[in-house]
This record gives sequence, structure tokens and C-alpha cells, in this order.
Amino acid sequence: MKRWSFLALAAAIAALPLASCGAPGSGDTAEGGGEEVAGGAGRLQTVLDRGELVCGVDGGIPGFSFVDDSGAYSGLDVDTCRAVAAALFDDPDALEFRRLDSTERFEALKGGEVDMLARNTTWTISRDTSVGMEFAPTTFYDGQGMMVKEGSGITSLEDFEGKSACVETGTTTELNLTDQMRQRGVNFEPVVFQDADAAYAAYDEGRCDGMTSDKSQLIARRTTLTNPDENVLLDVTMSKEPLGPVTTNNDSAWFDTVKWVTFALFQAEELGLTSENIEQEAESTEDPNILRFVGAEGTLGSDMGLPNDFAERAIRHVGNYGEIYERNLGPETEFDLPRGQNTLWTEGGLQYSPPFR
Repeated sequence: MKRWSFLALAAAIAALPLASCGAPGSGDTAEGGGEEVAGGAGRLQTVLDRGELVCGVDGGIPGFSFVDDSGAYSGLDVDTCRAVAAALFDDPDALEFRRLDSTERFEALKGGEVDMLARNTTWTISRDTSVGMEFAPTTFYDGQGMMVKEGSGITSLEDFEGKSACVETGTTTELNLTDQMRQRGVNFEPVVFQDADAAYAAYDEGRCDGMTSDKSQLIARRTTLTNPDENVLLDVTMSKEPLGPVTTNNDSAWFDTVKWVTFALFQAEELGLTSENIEQEAESTEDPNILRFVGAEGTLGSDMGLPNDFAERAIRHVGNYGEIYERNLGPETEFDLPRGQNTLWTEGGLQYSPPFR
């Protein structure tokens, strides 16, 4: 069996062509009632009037969205929520996190329980159309993997003949696993769980021969198992999993808000703007691209119904995409995941923002 170190696992993710988890549901904005709201009203105005953002997250994936014993949230998805709150209110903590499992997230969004999702949710055609979701820019390209116990004798998916795999229900992971085993003619037993915590606990207790999810999640969750080093990832990638924030259809003003705040994280990195230098650059630069970005020239933000300096607020409080990635997944973390396709397009990656013009 090919054993993977953390670094090797990271490299595997970096090499993916595109690449998470989620499930079909349906959704319209609660206030919009499934109809386009004119004049920029709808969810954006509801959030502004409330004075805080409600963001649906997983809460159990270190590096992406994880709540510690003190109740503090951290991770790349968490920082995406914080960036939206900062853009709207000049306060990244004007925010409530709502933990949602994979079976309830779309209904929670549809019913207005949350304003947006940043919950390791895969962009698929069915979710983007029949389910009624809108997907903001992908913030992490991932792919599905399989984790097994070292010494189990399992070295490929074909070795799951007559064996079992833990999987979270209501996710693309569950569907992909079935497809992959069917293609290979492998008879196996999927052991499904409604939430990821239960699935990983069952795997850790030996109730399943394998655990499948996004590779990034497997790497992160491996650190929480009883004996992390006794668990390895197979050399297999089962899918493309583009993960990012989600809103509902039929509320273009709110979708534009989440979409362009996310783009701002990429654009700031491309412009060399960070949480540490953006205020100084805004005051001293003569670069029209930066002046438009920070709202010192033009009306890009106000034309959207946002503070004109919405992008500057997000970067000043939370940082650009590179800062967010390094803080949560970079070399100084226990994951040390090379960015791979999550680097900017200028460096050979897929992260790219349309012009702020």
C-alpha cells in the first residue's frame, strides 16, 4: 500500500483538476417568495436592517469551519462569512454562525434561517438549476478521496469487495461513491450517517472499513481521530469538488453581494493589497485600479447598494484570499496544504476575479 504523509496528501489535492460535498434541496429567499425582488430589496436589505449576517457552516472541519471548546469559529469558510459581514457592517463579528448538516442546509437557506452557506458545498448542475441555488466563486477546488486504516490490506477501491465505507448522506460524496463502485463492479456496503461527526466516529471505532469525503476534509478530520497516524489515504481521486459560498436563486442583489465580496478576496491578492497595507495604499496610491477597488474613485459599491468601500472593509478586517488560505491551511498550520489550483491565475492556478470596473 502506498502510504501518504501529510505533505503527500496535500500534494495530491494540489494536483486535482478541479474539485466537495453536499446534497440536493431547494430554495428561494424567504422574503422574495421565489420571485425576483425589484430595486435591490430582498435578502440584502433584510441583512442590513438586522445588523448582522447569519451564515450556515459545518463547524466540524478543522481548517475550513471548526468551532472549538470556547465556541470560537475558525477556518477558510468561516473567514468567507466574516469577509461578507465586514463588507456590509465594517465589522467581521457582526455575524451569527449556524451549524447545519448536509441534509438540512438547503432547506435552511430556502426558509431564510440563514442568509448564505459557506459549508463545503459542491457546485453541481442540479443544485444550480432544479434545486434553486446560486453558487458564488469557488473558494476551494477539491476532490473526493478514501481513508482506511493502515494495515487493513486495502490499497484500492477494488479491495472494498464485501467491505463497508462510512459516508455522510445527502452529499455528492454518497453519490460519487456509489458510481465509482458500480463502475468497478464492486459489491460493498455504504454505511450512511446524517452528519459527519457520526460518520467519523463510526470509522474511528472500526465500524466501517473506510471513510470517504473530500480529500481536504479527510486530511483535516484525520487530526481528530484517536490515532491519526494509523490512517492513510488511498491513491485515488473519485470526483471534482468545487466548493464555495451559496445563496438562493431569484435574489440577484444578494447574490451579487456575496459573489463580489468573494471576488474581492482574489482581486486584492492580485493587486498586492493585504490587511496590513490596504489603508496605506488607499491613501497614497495613484493606481486607478486600486482606487476603484477601495472605493476612493467611482461608485462600484454604492451602485450595488453596498458601502462604496465594501471591498476595502473586507480586506482590512479579514485579509485577501492568500492571507486567509495561509492562516487556515498554509505552512504554519498542521495541514500545510500547497495551494495548487487554489493559487491565482497569474501563478498557474484557477482563482480569478473579473475586473473591478
